[in-house]
Amino acid sequence: MIIRIPWLLLLATVFIMTISGNPLFLQQSGRNIKPVIRWRPPMDTWNWTETPRNDEPFFIPSNFTHKLPPSANETELIAHMAALKRNYSRLLWDSDKSSNLPLFVDKALKLLNLKQVYYEVEHSVMSKVSCTACKAGAGLLQHYMRLGKSKEEINKMIYQFCVSLNIQSARVCEGITRLFGSEVVYVLKRITIGPNEICSFVIGDACGDVYNPYHEWEVAFPPVPKPQAKALEPPIEKAPTFKVLQISDTHFDPYYAEGANAECNEPLCCRASNGPALTPGGGAGRWGDYRKCDTPKRTIDHMLKNIADTHTDIDYILWTGDLPPHDVWNQTKEENLKVLQETVAQMSDMFPGVPIFPALGNHESSPVNSFPPPYISSPESNIAWLYNELDAQWRRWLPAGVSHTVRRGAFYSVLVRPGFRIISLNMNYCNNKNWWLLLNSTDPATELQWLIYELQSAEFSGEKVHIIGHIPPGHSDCLKVWSRNYYAIVNRYEATITAQFFGHTHYDEFEVFYDPNDLGRATSIAYVGPSVSPYYDLNLGYRIYYVDGDHDATTRLVVDHETWIMNLKEANLFGYPIWYKLYSARSAYMMPSLRPQDWDAFIDDMTSKEDVFNLYHKHYWKNSPRRGTCDGECRKRLICDARSGRSHDRRALCVHIEARIDGAAPAPQTWRAWLYNGLPSVQQV
Repeated sequence: MIIRIPWLLLLATVFIMTISGNPLFLQQSGRNIKPVIRWRPPMDTWNWTETPRNDEPFFIPSNFTHKLPPSANETELIAHMAALKRNYSRLLWDSDKSSNLPLFVDKALKLLNLKQVYYEVEHSVMSKVSCTACKAGAGLLQHYMRLGKSKEEINKMIYQFCVSLNIQSARVCEGITRLFGSEVVYVLKRITIGPNEICSFVIGDACGDVYNPYHEWEVAFPPVPKPQAKALEPPIEKAPTFKVLQISDTHFDPYYAEGANAECNEPLCCRASNGPALTPGGGAGRWGDYRKCDTPKRTIDHMLKNIADTHTDIDYILWTGDLPPHDVWNQTKEENLKVLQETVAQMSDMFPGVPIFPALGNHESSPVNSFPPPYISSPESNIAWLYNELDAQWRRWLPAGVSHTVRRGAFYSVLVRPGFRIISLNMNYCNNKNWWLLLNSTDPATELQWLIYELQSAEFSGEKVHIIGHIPPGHSDCLKVWSRNYYAIVNRYEATITAQFFGHTHYDEFEVFYDPNDLGRATSIAYVGPSVSPYYDLNLGYRIYYVDGDHDATTRLVVDHETWIMNLKEANLFGYPIWYKLYSARSAYMMPSLRPQDWDAFIDDMTSKEDVFNLYHKHYWKNSPRRGTCDGECRKRLICDARSGRSHDRRALCVHIEARIDGAAPAPQTWRAWLYNGLPSVQQV
């Protein structure tokens, strides 16, 4: 999950400086204005077709016999027992709608509506307010650079305004300025685009779809015709399966302190450095806290032991990133590497002999979201310190042949079983909070072109592919141009890619992909797994998938999945956490299978049936007692999220969804969409 406060502090603070009559802004006459550095990235000569490819099956199954979750009919027979066993106390808390006080000091946030800016950026729900702040801040920073201000002078001014307006505590202002100021100044000095283009790039649709020739690009596909799309048959019932664990967004906080102040005025609380609680209910809980706090070690230890004891038949693990805590103003490379090393060792100890396939999160770098492409080679700026350590740590699970791509860009491809491949992507190259991409966003590290090569090779070999990563490609944190190219890749190789797995949002959700030429035809499904961290207002969770296994007619589709959670309020109240299965997808949502068209039909059900949506909303929040209600706008947003495998394109993907929820007539795009939307009671098969 992205902590979006750092870049916002820089831009929002200089926004205030802009309109407050800062004398440095007003004194323009008589100054020598220095030109912007004319910078071009060096050519990247990496040839992905000449690198060795993993073609030996890496995973030897343990021949477990997995008991799948009960079907909907079976569930009806045992529902009353499950309710008696598990729900007796949860009913007590479901009506609790309490919420925390805002993190930031009200007085500063009310100034110029900054409170709304912070909320929008933190929740990735942008409006013109955030766009205006971004443009003003970026414009003033570029103005200072033209005046010849040094990065030290600019950083000092940003810090002074941050502190004087109480935007954050002095130590947070100092840390953010120190960690991020130099990087932002470096990038802004080397680009020729202005505030309109910068903020359209960073924020997306809320700042308009500003044409930017420096950030318009398309990947190249080989001259191989796409196989004709065929109706996707559901997996054979009771066929062999793989049982797969997904763990995401652990955000382990080594400095979590029970009883510490959980209501601090910083981005992360519940630490000894926050001091003792100031109110009777203001102390950090023993097992975690719903407020802006990350995961204590005892809770992660308990979860992993419970998984190892409860799910003794796990075949392999998907580990989709975000290991360090959210103290983004106070992080160092050394601290983040230590968290990486400790968590890798812990996973190895808890799951000996179980293959683990990791993906890189946006929090692993220091500063957060900072992932310079390979052409940034200076020792003080490049990312080799992290990628080299990832290669060393991941090597205990991955074959040696993937080392070259891990060190280049933290992505890799592994043949898991004959005919079945896992590809792990570094989604930070689509992260619009990665300022380095403003220099050149054209397929950073040549990752997508490499992905096409891997998928085309898999198609030639008759392999099915699962893709894993951290930031979901349809999320607003993913660059529009990168997401558009990825969407085209998924469409071209829809017969090869049978599932995708991501994290980052901390919620329990999914994204459906559609044929760009026929938005009524679903082509792929991306599963977005829940976070371990409760940050914030969430219960802790993990996912179990049952994947079509080794047999002659295997589809490699996900047959079913379960979400397991721990009710944090009960754990702190009774002194002991209990992990339990919240739901299984096919049973809860009455789905015949989990093909893309089945998820598309489920979206239709959520659109037309409020009770179906309310159940999804409960699971989306991992049954948190702090989830609150979801009004019509909230409902449209969450359903549109589920339909958006392509970011910043809600107008094309969701207009008919919004019209139906509002009670208006739908606006069909194609004859298939017209038929689908005009007959909501008919499920696609």
